[in-house]
Formats: sequence, C-alpha cells, structure tokens
Amino acid sequence: MKIKYLLLFAIVLALLPSHVVSAENICVTYFTGIGCPHCAKTDPVVLSKLPEEYANLIIIEYEIYQSQVNAPLMYDYNGVYNTGFGIPLIIFGKNDYIKGDLPILENIRNKLDSVKENRCPLTNGNYDINQIDFNNLLGKPKIWTKNRVLIKEDNQNSLPNNAIRELITSNNIVSTLKKLKYEIVDTKPVPISGNEILFGHAVRVGNWLIEWNGQSINTSTSAGITNESSTGNESVSGNLPKHLTWAKIISLASVDAVNPCALAVLTLMLIAIMTYNPDDRKKIVLSGLAFTLSVYVIYLFYGLVIIRFFQLVQTLTSIRLILYKILAVVAIVLGLFNIKDFVRYRPGGLMTEMPLSWRPKAKKFISKITSPAGALVLGAFVTVFLLPCTMGPYVIAGGILSVLDLVKTIPWLLVYNFIFVLPMLCITLIVYGGIATVENVSEWKEKNIRYLHLIAGGIMFLLGVAMFLGWI
Repeated sequence: MKIKYLLLFAIVLALLPSHVVSAENICVTYFTGIGCPHCAKTDPVVLSKLPEEYANLIIIEYEIYQSQVNAPLMYDYNGVYNTGFGIPLIIFGKNDYIKGDLPILENIRNKLDSVKENRCPLTNGNYDINQIDFNNLLGKPKIWTKNRVLIKEDNQNSLPNNAIRELITSNNIVSTLKKLKYEIVDTKPVPISGNEILFGHAVRVGNWLIEWNGQSINTSTSAGITNESSTGNESVSGNLPKHLTWAKIISLASVDAVNPCALAVLTLMLIAIMTYNPDDRKKIVLSGLAFTLSVYVIYLFYGLVIIRFFQLVQTLTSIRLILYKILAVVAIVLGLFNIKDFVRYRPGGLMTEMPLSWRPKAKKFISKITSPAGALVLGAFVTVFLLPCTMGPYVIAGGILSVLDLVKTIPWLLVYNFIFVLPMLCITLIVYGGIATVENVSEWKEKNIRYLHLIAGGIMFLLGVAMFLGWI
C-alpha cells in the first residue's frame, strides 16, 4: 500500500504546472547603469552567462542611468535592504547583497552555489514568485532567466500573472507561448553597459516583450524541449554605445586643433628659437617636434584624468541621467562664446583664449627656450597656460568617452590628441621646409583669428544642438 501511495504522490507532482513549484527558484534584484564602466564588466556575466548556468535563477534588473523611473528605486531598496547607492549591485535580501564589479565577479557563483532558494527582493519585502504581481512591479524592470528576457513595456493590455510566471519558470517557453495570444515581432538588441545582447526570437504578449534563444516558435513541437539555451545564438555585440561616435570625437578634436591659443604659443616658441639660431633648420624642426610631442603626451594624461573623474562621478551618483545633456549645453555655450569672438573680437576672450594676465609670464618663459630639450620642457609646462582655452572640447570628449573602460579610451584619446597637435606639426614642417617663415605664420594667425573662432564656434554649436536634441 505504501508503494501505491508513493507512486500516486509522484504522479501528482509530475502533473503540477512548473510555475507552482517555486521552492528552488533563486530570485535576485540587480541594479546597473548603461554607461557605468564597472557595470560594463558585470553585465555580460550577470545578465547573459549566469541565467544559462543556473536554470533556476531569476534576475529582476533595474537600469538607472537611461531609465529615469528606475533611479528613485535605489533609495527605496536602500531603505529596506541597507544596500547603499553604489552600482553594480545584486540584492538577495536585507544586509545580504554583493556590490561592485570585482566582488560580484569573484563571489557571485559561490553565492549562487550556496543558496538553494531565494525569495524575490522587492521594495516592500521578499516575496515568493507566486505572490508577485508582475504587472505592478515598480519602474521598468527586465526579467532575465534561462535563455530569455522579459521586458515590461507599459501597463496596458496586462497579461495574467500566472501566464507571466509560467513564461519565467517554464523550461519550454515555446509550448507556453502556444497557450497564449502573441504577436511575433522583430528582435531588438537589448542594451547593457558598454554593449548589447542579441536574441534569436521575439514576441509581444500583452504588455511584455519576450526575447529568447533556441527553437523557433514557427518550427517547434509541443514536447521534448527541456533546455533551449544550447543553440548558442545569444551573443554580446561589439557595437559601441549609442552616444559614442568617431564623428563626434573628431569634431571636438578639430575644434581644439584650430584654437588660436595653442598656435600662438608654438609660433612664439619658434620665433624665440630662430632668434638665437636663424640658420639652424634642424634645431627648429627638432624643437617644434619636441614641443608637439610633449603637449601630446601631457594632454593624453589629462584626458585619462578627465575620463576617470567622470567615471567616478557616475559610479557614486545618478548624474549619468543628465550628464549627456549637460555636456551638450556646455558645447552650445562654448560655441556661442567663439562666435561672439568672431562678431566682436577681443584678445583673451572668456573660455576661448589665454587670459591676458597670463600672457606676459608665458611670453617671458617661452623667450628663454633655445633648444629641443628646452622645447620639450616648455611643452609640458605650457599646457597649464593652454588649459583654459582648450579644456572645453576636451572635457566634453572626456564625458562622452567615459562610458568605456579606461583602457579602451586610450585609442580614442590617441586619435583626438593627434588631431589636436596636427596644426603644430604642420607649422613646424612649413617653417622647416622654407615654405613660410614663423613671422608669416604668426601674421596669418592674427589676420584670420576671427575666422578661426567662427569655425570652432560653428562646429561646437551645431554639435551641442545635435547632442541635446538626440540627433547624434
């Protein structure tokens, strides 16, 4: 008799819907931000690899940089779970969380291996998956599990909660979809910090977009699918973040390159060298190249410092939500100041040229340079005088590049700074080749300084407007 009861009990368990049995689900909440460099290290692991490695793992993701409605939820979660405000952040329960890229990457698998089940941490406490009203989850969450992601779109055409639960927990999503009314749609890359995740199939069910990898809904049968993640369709794209383009960075570098301030310093130095060595063209070219190299290297260092500053600010706060707009406004303002210098030019213009009070000291120092070694030192020193009139475009470029890991920004900075010093190289070679004298170059610069400001101002203004309106 006992054997009969045991067999009957086993049959009943086997017939129960998969979403009813939820004791072994491990449900966590994950906070991230598109543009956060630390999140760029954890997102591919947490959102792509772990759901495939742990079939019972359910991740409720809140992205807080691009989705403004999600940002306030960090305060609510901190009030319940004492997590603080840093990201990336994985929450298991009260005082039970992992925060930061290295702690997550080093500890998350050990943590998941040690946890048999975990109720979903929400803003008002931990809940079993059968108790959650998914349609009324706060903000705009994404739910990652197995080989799929469920993206909440709006609160209209709400899907019954039992259907959402089965779409989350079922091993056979295609069979589950066949019970529902769905619309096949084109797949869209799902953005993560620094990249995006691609899926093979997508449908819209009620107010949820579901994307997954594995067997197509058009060719599947209703039985025998136990693990659809083995086809390997999912990939992390190497595409660049939306707001980061070469055109933008090259435009900013071009504005810096035509800066009258930098050209003036170089011509002053070459004049000083030629005064002492009027016939030594080799010394002239070596001095010009040494000066240019020094400026290039020091400005490369400045760029890394600027980018790192933006990354630290973005990690500590939610400023990424408005940072891009702020940079756009700065570009517009700098453009208008340069255009003002075209309309009504005055030497030492605010944010466009070296202040007049600095010029006597700079000129006195430059006049003492008579050798390539001195030019190398001068290049490093004079960057202090160049900063006030060249910092604007560089800060904007640094803010845009801060979405990348610091090491990955180096190729961008190398190109930016090469464009920045290109006029210095050209002037050096022109003087060395005898095509023009330093005096000719200096006279040309003074004669056309208003037009240089107009070119720089026009590029900056148009770039700022395009950034602010989201065109680029």
